[in-house]
Amino acid sequence: MDRFILSAAVGSLSPMPDGLDVDAMIARFRERAKAVKDRPMPPVEGPERQRFRERQQVDFMDFAMVGDADATIEDGVLVLRVDLRPKS
Repeated sequence: MDRFILSAAVGSLSPMPDGLDVDAMIARFRERAKAVKDRPMPPVEGPERQRFRERQQVDFMDFAMVGDADATIEDGVLVLRVDLRPKS
């Protein structure tokens, strides 16, 4: 079965590369989560400051969740499993 990825730039499908390194992808998301967490606060005040902090929190959560995922490819589908249960 052929695998395809959607190209947002042209709005069409193109074959997915065989060299997809899922572990490297997960590592990049971990790096992005760290970068968001370490991002300095820009010189903004009032409501803009609050919006920046809210966006920063959402970005961190999104990147951290994917960075913590267990990834597999099942029948040509990338499956990311994220355990959301509280750690005991």
